[in-house]
Amino acid sequence: MSALTDLLEKYSKPGPRYTSYPTAPYFNTEFTEADWRAELAASQKPDRGLSLYFHIPFCDTLCYYCGCNMVATGDYKKAYQYLDYLDMEMAQVAELTLPSRPVKQLHWGGGTPTYLRPQDIRRLMALIRNRFSIADDAEMGCEADPRELTREHLVALRETGFNRLSIGVQDLDDRVQKAVNRVQPEGMIKEVYGWARELGFSSINMDLIVGLPHQTLDSFARTLDKVVAWSPDRLAIFSYAHVPWMKKHQKLILEKDLPDFATRLDLQQLIHDRLSAAGYVNIGLDHFAKPNDEIVKAQNSKSLWRNFQGYTTHKECDIYAFGASSISQTPDTYVQNEKNVKKYQDMVAQGHLPVERGLRLTRDNQIRRDAIATVMCDLELDKASFSANWGVDFDTYFADALKDLEPLAADGLVRLEAKYVEVTELGRLFLRNIAMCFDNYLKQQSTDQPRYSRTA
Repeated sequence: MSALTDLLEKYSKPGPRYTSYPTAPYFNTEFTEADWRAELAASQKPDRGLSLYFHIPFCDTLCYYCGCNMVATGDYKKAYQYLDYLDMEMAQVAELTLPSRPVKQLHWGGGTPTYLRPQDIRRLMALIRNRFSIADDAEMGCEADPRELTREHLVALRETGFNRLSIGVQDLDDRVQKAVNRVQPEGMIKEVYGWARELGFSSINMDLIVGLPHQTLDSFARTLDKVVAWSPDRLAIFSYAHVPWMKKHQKLILEKDLPDFATRLDLQQLIHDRLSAAGYVNIGLDHFAKPNDEIVKAQNSKSLWRNFQGYTTHKECDIYAFGASSISQTPDTYVQNEKNVKKYQDMVAQGHLPVERGLRLTRDNQIRRDAIATVMCDLELDKASFSANWGVDFDTYFADALKDLEPLAADGLVRLEAKYVEVTELGRLFLRNIAMCFDNYLKQQSTDQPRYSRTA
């Protein structure tokens, strides 16, 4: 095995992806609708932007690997009616929001947002614009499934303001696609990508998944070579998390067909080598972008941030999220909507904000969140600056984290200097492991710890 593969094996362990800290398993039902209404009323600042997220849970078919909150249905009426509930939820939140606050970022996720017919893409965007003020230069992105997608879907997205697209590719190998019930010929994806370029989407991302059944080094190398030749602006290559105890449909994937641990490690090495050779920059956490991408520039200028939208250049925004299971965020709170679509709709119909659970952050939560996000985004922590911002002595406050980082430093993943904690180039591949050293919840002994996917 190579030295990198040895390290991937050594540090492969369950751990969070840190789209939040504390992570979602620690949200609780003691945080109620009344708490969220009070937070909305108290947190209105005219100069603070908004990031809007809309969860469209519907899909035509079930992809066996899926870990999302989704509903596979051929009954389009369900999606059509769902938009009415999104509007009712928006109306309640908009009443508590200063009309002048600009929406600087908007994203549709799922499920499959392009499950919506073109006329309903236009309808939903009209409803959103009726409730909120979208900035002229807003970053507007949508996830797209190439199957069942027409050029008219993309025309509707562009005409309503979308300028970013994320295409679900996953894998181009026929055998892999059949094993996960997501058959989409290479020609189909190439055609959709061509439409998106022709229509002028300013940024196109492609999602891939590594660790799917029947994947081999040779088969995934062919997928990577074809995708790199298309030259998307960004790539997100997620590791498949096999969690059949959480997602029952994953039992349809036979464990004997999954790549063994050694192959998964070799696949990670392959991704690192091929994308580096193609000129993509490893932002961290499976995300890659071209050197001139704004997300790379943001990382270099230390203005990148991480939240439920993933990596973002909009740290200054509150997230208002709509739809079943979606998660909103202000500087002091997280709040998650009811996950079950019918229960979500019933709560909204009764005039409620459909809160299922949430969390108000303690000062320690906020300090550690800042440390984790800074490490994962800036790839370094300036101890003096951090201490001044929070009124703490960094070395004292994080004595436990610094001790936990020492083995990682010995392996060349971080540099522990008197004034800095710095992630090395190699350490970009191990950001979850580095961040975990600052996670106070992971240090607590408990038989009820959440079960996370492995870091490699």
